[in-house]
Amino acid sequence: MNSIRPQIHGFSLVELMFSMAIGSMILILAASVLGSSGDGYERIGGGVASEREARALITRLASDLSSGRFHKDGVIVKSSAAWPVDRLGFLSLQPAHAQTDPGRIGDLCAVSYYVEDLNIGGKTVRCLMRGFRESGETFSALRGGSIAPLFAASAGLDEPVAFGVISFEARPKSRDADGKWVDWIKDDSTGPELIDVRLILARRELAGKLKSPGDWDAVGMPGRHKDLEVYATTLRFGNHAD
Repeated sequence: MNSIRPQIHGFSLVELMFSMAIGSMILILAASVLGSSGDGYERIGGGVASEREARALITRLASDLSSGRFHKDGVIVKSSAAWPVDRLGFLSLQPAHAQTDPGRIGDLCAVSYYVEDLNIGGKTVRCLMRGFRESGETFSALRGGSIAPLFAASAGLDEPVAFGVISFEARPKSRDADGKWVDWIKDDSTGPELIDVRLILARRELAGKLKSPGDWDAVGMPGRHKDLEVYATTLRFGNHAD
């Protein structure tokens, strides 16, 4: 008596190739989705990092300005370049813990903000710097009749407070006779009441691609470039805090 063997059917070559093609398409689609998700995550992460840095900077600047004291030789220097890069320098009351014991003879210090290119890891990073001169040096300059040297850049003393800075703008404001806010006109006796601040930062993914000063200069306008973050606020100047 002959036994009946079950028939075993395998895949034909055409079926196998068709299955492999479908599998490859699924893998490509999955890789594309994962890549897009990764890019989105990187973009969100870069935006969060920029916002955190901008908030920290504005908090520090607001603190410095809120205790500001007007002096006719304070500096608000504007650039005429396509990207306005301003230099801001003023006297400010600073707490004891912000100074060293040897450099502290009071609470009036000099603070400045300016943009500078730093070489970090072999490439250029455009940063917003904060210069700080303690009360001992500040009072010495006041006695000498010139505080301008207090706002000069110093590689050994100044520190970066924001990285990836495309633009830093400071616009002083005051009230006119009708009570409207207008651009402050430099005066030897009365300082501005407000400072409009505008900061433009390059997101992390863009900043990583900029390796030379020319690269930073060539970055486009906000709105045209998706990797730029713009932060703007108005801050009180201390001698008008009331």
